[in-house]
Amino acid sequence: MPGLDYFQAPVQNDSLVDEDFADSPVSHPSPPRDVYYNARLDPKNFLEGPLSVNPATRLRQMLARPGIVVAPGICDGISARCALEAGFTCLYQSGAATTASRLGQPDLAIATLNDFVGAAQMVCSLNPTCPVIADADTGFGGPAMVARTVTQYARAGVAALHIEDQVQTKRCGHLLGKQVVSREEFLTRIRAAVIARDSIPGGSDFVIIGRTDSAQVLGMDEAIARLKLAAAAGADVCFIEGVKSKELLESTVKALAPVPVLVNVISGGLTPSFTSQEAEHSGAKIIIFSLVSCVAMVHACRAAMQALKKTGTDFSSANGMDPRSFFKVMGLDEVIELDARAGGSAFASV
Repeated sequence: MPGLDYFQAPVQNDSLVDEDFADSPVSHPSPPRDVYYNARLDPKNFLEGPLSVNPATRLRQMLARPGIVVAPGICDGISARCALEAGFTCLYQSGAATTASRLGQPDLAIATLNDFVGAAQMVCSLNPTCPVIADADTGFGGPAMVARTVTQYARAGVAALHIEDQVQTKRCGHLLGKQVVSREEFLTRIRAAVIARDSIPGGSDFVIIGRTDSAQVLGMDEAIARLKLAAAAGADVCFIEGVKSKELLESTVKALAPVPVLVNVISGGLTPSFTSQEAEHSGAKIIIFSLVSCVAMVHACRAAMQALKKTGTDFSSANGMDPRSFFKVMGLDEVIELDARAGGSAFASV
């Protein structure tokens, strides 16, 4: 294993670890009270200069600089192309959307690491400089599997992933009946992810996001306590699933400062439908809209199928889009240009 380029220093009155939670009735054994620090990944190193072509480095630059990072949830190549066409500079590969689009199944821990990595390889290839934040569920297993997940995601071109503290048979964070593992098991996942990232040859800027689903199970105090410990263990960003009000979002941001906070918005879910402007005003640094594409696709596809069944034609649902227009959204012009620059003539007439 390559030498690690970070050190662990004892915490001394550090705001990331709060003594108020030491006697919590839901407390579990915790690791030695160390705080991770990697000088190379210090946010101040990403404040200046042009945006990098490396997506992970670019995401760190976006996190270090003013403004909220807005990442629409994508579920396949079509939704990714549409998000890029709309001008979004960061994408979110939703676990729920990926499971639905690739398997036609609900978000109940059915998709595997290979499913997620396969989706990520395709999405990241469309614009290799655009950061993709990808859901990694629980890491798909113990520490070795968490480490493998980080390595596979990084090789696929993903800029960041989030790992959560639900049990392995997890479910969508906006469904009821969630169960979470102990603090120690959650921190083991975070530590494994950080070690794997720091072991990538050449020094990776891959971003580790710690997510907790404990707010709906054990309360907000426990959720914040877990994320403080996750940040101390090396998580670059904190993500509390299911923040139920603007006030709770603001208090979460304050409690976890200066660590960036991610908020997840799903229409009809546990979290209010914050706009990106509202989330930024509340102090959030990243906002993801997990199901924005796949829910819209369900509505559009249902309507198209019902119209075809009723009328016997797809004319109305096509809404004037001919095949060439469709392929242009999918990158037709780039392929034609590449072929011509290489001296080919296969697409001289399309």
